[in-house]
Amino acid sequence: MADFTSSFWNWYIIIPTVAGIIACFLLIRWLSTAIKPEDQTKTMGHVWDEDLEELNNPLPRWWLNMFYITLFFGIGYLVLYPGLGSFSGMLGWTSLGQYQEEMDKADSKYGPLFSKYAAMDIIDVADDAEARRMGERLFVNYCATCHGSDARGARGFPNLRDNVWQYGGDPATIEQTILNGRSGVMPSWQEALGGEAGVADMTEYVFSLSGRKADAEAVQRGQEKYEMLCVACHGPDGTGNQALGAPNLTDNVWLYGGSRKRVMESIAIGRNGVMPSNREFLGEDKVHLLAAYVYSLSTGQESETE
Repeated sequence: MADFTSSFWNWYIIIPTVAGIIACFLLIRWLSTAIKPEDQTKTMGHVWDEDLEELNNPLPRWWLNMFYITLFFGIGYLVLYPGLGSFSGMLGWTSLGQYQEEMDKADSKYGPLFSKYAAMDIIDVADDAEARRMGERLFVNYCATCHGSDARGARGFPNLRDNVWQYGGDPATIEQTILNGRSGVMPSWQEALGGEAGVADMTEYVFSLSGRKADAEAVQRGQEKYEMLCVACHGPDGTGNQALGAPNLTDNVWLYGGSRKRVMESIAIGRNGVMPSNREFLGEDKVHLLAAYVYSLSTGQESETE
């Protein structure tokens, strides 16, 4: 509310809000005093079931009192808390301030524990059952949306339990991946390969690298194109390059699906995978603990906490 660049929007909120409260008050006063005692026996002209009539009775006193209480509560709320344009309320409450207060309280309680593990080597943290349980809770809260609650991933989101790492699975690399994020780009090759036929030949060659059944003639044609276009990233033997995030094509593990259709899509239109940075969001101490948990997933240590 305090970020308004024009006073118009400030009054745009204040005037309808205040006018609405006043209008409700006047309306209820009118409804409670407009009926004269002699008019209370008059009907409103509505009849049901032949003889059931609606009389012109005043509103019940308890109902009116509840309405007044609601109005006064609304007025009190707007005086104490923000709700009238840029007026911050007499208490000075803000959602950001409450969030920061809760975060400070949590940091004072859990910060020393995170600091304790931050001073330890990731492998040693992964050996600690309590640390793994803490890391698991962090994972479920912040990582499960993409990688799944069981960390087995989904199409486009890697399985963290299979010990297959696109950028490297040593503890330090895992921590850097979580801290700084990753941006993996597979460019589109359909035009460079000469259209769908060239994409199909390349797909057959890629299948052959992982030992899958493939057409021999198509494999030969695809290999020629591979050596010209793909070897720089995936290597001459197709084992990839973790420094570039180029996946190993020989292990039959497919991030976006290993069907012929999916592999052809990856080659033809390319892929763009993004792992967001968590340095600012989680902080280095929490990331250190989370990295230890992720490392334990691929070593089997995590199962010891179950």
